[in-house]
Amino acid sequence: MVIEETNLKDCFVIIPHVFEDNRGYFFESFNKNKFKDITGKAVDFVQDNESKSSKGVLRGLHFQIGAYEQSKLIRVVKGRILDVCVDLRKNEPSFGHYFSVELSDKNKKQVFIPKGFAHGFLVLEDNTVINYKCDNFYSKNHERGIIFNDTDLNINWNDSPSDLVLSEKDKSLPTLSEYLNENKSFSNRG
Repeated sequence: MVIEETNLKDCFVIIPHVFEDNRGYFFESFNKNKFKDITGKAVDFVQDNESKSSKGVLRGLHFQIGAYEQSKLIRVVKGRILDVCVDLRKNEPSFGHYFSVELSDKNKKQVFIPKGFAHGFLVLEDNTVINYKCDNFYSKNHERGIIFNDTDLNINWNDSPSDLVLSEKDKSLPTLSEYLNENKSFSNRG
């Protein structure tokens, strides 16, 4: 596996070595020891999630706070997405900056998103299936979000907002500034 650093500290793109022949292909999607050797980060995933979405669906930007913060490893099983992560760690120079990458079943790239980040994705093909591992369990009481079109974040989704399909919850999320103003005790890690 090849692990590439991004412009956001502790956020990595993982490119597996794919072995293909006339039978199909095989690749190791994650190896805890190799990941730690290359990044210096130990991670123990405790929950796997999968979602299926139609083209134009935008999910996010989501994160969890407190004892339920999550690191995630995102990959696409079928289809394509534009994956976006936003650094919410106040003490990092990249606070409020984002990284985006196209993930697909063809390129087999994955993104590791550390604790203290918001995450979202835009689906670029119908019937896209996303699988992601989390190192902490989901907690509805600790779930938070930032609106996808926050002008301060200025995320390039490569799509017109009128073409996007969002949940009612995601349409009503606050901007990062609004969230920070409402949550004065917001830690440097979400």
